[in-house]
Amino acid sequence: MAVEITEAEYDALWQQANPVLQQSESVGCVEVRQSVPQQLGQGYIQHLLWHDIDLMLFNIQFYEDIYKTGRNLEETEVVCEFGFNLSGNLCGKRTGESFVEWGLEDNDDEQTSITYANDPILKVDIHLEIGDRAQAIMTETLAALPASTRRRIENRREEFCNINAITPAMRLALEQILHCPFEGMTKQLYLESKCIELIALKIEQIKETGQACRNDYPLNADDIERIYAAKDILITCPEAPPSLMALARQVNLNDYKLKVGFKAVFGTTVFGCLHQHRMETARQLLGQGHLNVKEVAQQVGYASQSRFAAAFRKQFGLNPKAYLVGQRSRSR
Repeated sequence: MAVEITEAEYDALWQQANPVLQQSESVGCVEVRQSVPQQLGQGYIQHLLWHDIDLMLFNIQFYEDIYKTGRNLEETEVVCEFGFNLSGNLCGKRTGESFVEWGLEDNDDEQTSITYANDPILKVDIHLEIGDRAQAIMTETLAALPASTRRRIENRREEFCNINAITPAMRLALEQILHCPFEGMTKQLYLESKCIELIALKIEQIKETGQACRNDYPLNADDIERIYAAKDILITCPEAPPSLMALARQVNLNDYKLKVGFKAVFGTTVFGCLHQHRMETARQLLGQGHLNVKEVAQQVGYASQSRFAAAFRKQFGLNPKAYLVGQRSRSR
């Protein structure tokens, strides 16, 4: 089943569901929370605003697929947005994708966006007012990149995962934001520091990618197709992955081209990709709440529960048992 709805109807449902916004205020910070309309699903969007930063947290599960069409008639402010899609596809942004957008958007054309019910949305956005500092940093960063890299940033529909990927360092900061242990002024300082950390990590990722593009091992379309095939093989059997040599033979590449090409295409090593897949799969399994920590560890290829716990803690900043307990308490 799917729900077809216009932009205006969608906005009206949100306004009806939140006639009086849940709002709290501390020194220099305003916190606003909006609940998902009961007709559509469950969850919330949370705004935290201070200084020139608007931090938005999305935690949404729709009951049915949402097909939304129309024009966004609201005035769009001039902002610089750093977005991180931990889970779910929202407004064309995919699971595991990070991005940067700035300036005004052209809202004249009618657009259709699809949000799937079986893909819960967990997303963090950081909005900054565009001022001299933000513009100077982004302009300087982009100007230093090769023209081909700039085009790929502007057209994110093209596969270029080492620009768009959420890195392990980003993921750790995002999990720390979502599980902030503080309140009041301490919470504000903590979240502000994590926002600045994420902005720095994203800008550095763009800079590093631009440098890598100048030195990449040359790859043709057939090489890239084989590298994608290697990734598919790798994540199909995370509990018993092939060696680098065996994987290279399966896709008819030499091990050096596979190793260097994989880094160029995906922004990580072959087994760095496997590790990220294992950890993300483990997070999803724990989030479903059907398996205990030992069973999840075995499913993603860890014979040792302690090694799995150490890897999970390094990736997400908390123990898998604590994550499992937290997810179960939220679902009650």
